Amino acid sequence: MTDTVTPVRVLFVCMGNICRSPTAEGVFRALVRAEGLAGSIEIDSAGTHDYHIGHPPDARAQAAAARRGYDLSALRARQVAHGDFAAFDYVLAMDEHNRRLLLQQCPPRHRDRIRLFLDFAEYGARREVPDPYYGGPQGFDEVLDLVESGARGLLRHIKKINIIN
Repeated sequence: MTDTVTPVRVLFVCMGNICRSPTAEGVFRALVRAEGLAGSIEIDSAGTHDYHIGHPPDARAQAAAARRGYDLSALRARQVAHGDFAAFDYVLAMDEHNRRLLLQQCPPRHRDRIRLFLDFAEYGARREVPDPYYGGPQGFDEVLDLVESGARGLLRHIKKINIIN
């Protein structure tokens, strides 16, 4: 008989799922893979709105990520589904507005799964990942700085809580 471990499931959420949450998915996926934990942690991203369903991440997000070695090109936007609240252990909003939207949709028994992503960040007092969509390219680099910190802290938390090596 072999022991099977149920993977930890993480969902990153922003508004349209083309800037912040796919960036978080790509960064966290790369970090998890580098740690040899790809079979232990499942990762996805979604948006609270249906603006960009089926579209790839914003070209500026992809370019900023590529400069740091992350490939977001295969990702496609989707909207949060009702079943996501039961399916994912962590439903991580990029900002307070989207966290509130998730709490409104979520069945009460799963609300404890919804948190702000930057609650796991290693440093800084920022609680929200700002939306870079209407700004210049420097906003996408700032998002990456915040996401990299949050991803490292999240992985450390998951490894500690779930005893994943």
